[in-house]
Amino acid sequence: MSIPDTQRESWIRRFHPAPDAPVRLLCLPHAGGTASYFFPFSQRLAAHGDAGADVLSVQYPGRQDRRLEPALEDVTALVDGIHDALAPWNDLPLVLFGHSMGAVLAFELARRLEREGKPPLGLIVSGRRSPDILRTDHVHTLGDHALVEEVRLLSGTDPGVLDDEEILRMVLPALRADFKAIETYRYRAEGTGPALRCPLSVLTGTSDPRVTPEQAVAWRELTGGRFTFRAFPGGHFYLAHQQAEVTAAVVEDLAAFASHAASAPATGARERVSARS
Repeated sequence: MSIPDTQRESWIRRFHPAPDAPVRLLCLPHAGGTASYFFPFSQRLAAHGDAGADVLSVQYPGRQDRRLEPALEDVTALVDGIHDALAPWNDLPLVLFGHSMGAVLAFELARRLEREGKPPLGLIVSGRRSPDILRTDHVHTLGDHALVEEVRLLSGTDPGVLDDEEILRMVLPALRADFKAIETYRYRAEGTGPALRCPLSVLTGTSDPRVTPEQAVAWRELTGGRFTFRAFPGGHFYLAHQQAEVTAAVVEDLAAFASHAASAPATGARERVSARS
């Protein structure tokens, strides 16, 4: 699927342009999330100058200024739209950073870019178990109350928003579409060997109710490149409370990805596992 040039801008937000940054970081939000979720990280990374990144954030259809567009219910359709929207942003090396549902989208986008011979500099995934671990969830088929309770459990939304019926009527269609997309997604291996060649960094919260540390570390099997794992105190949305620490980790990853690219071909994958407290 290809989208017209006039629609590409609707997918991408650039809150804090950093024209002197050496890399571009594309941030993909969680189910029900918006591009503005990454506004604080964009601001922090822009302040790092040549050690930071020019940050782009993805705005999925069906929310905020795109609320009149139908939300997409399929991971492939979402990746198609993001992929096409990136066409004007190919002047810098690209790093992908996805949280929760966004982690799966970033992973599949990285696979597509590698198939096209345009691999990302690296991939950072957060708050999501390895795609290779199948879990059958059907929250998207349940009633509105069950859907809202799942969001409450993950603690990523202001309780006041969830208690406001007028706001809920506006956000529930996109939220349900996102849950359908991620719950019906199935990882499909292609050929033999790891799914990716690029470096992969995994971030998670130590008390995430939906992702165990073991499930997060399992991403290791999906890349032949450098692998790093970090665990931070907190639940599914730990990064909202660990902004300085997560920003520091991302800056560290950006430097490591650049170093990895400069020294390619690598003689072997380096691995580091750590926890932040």
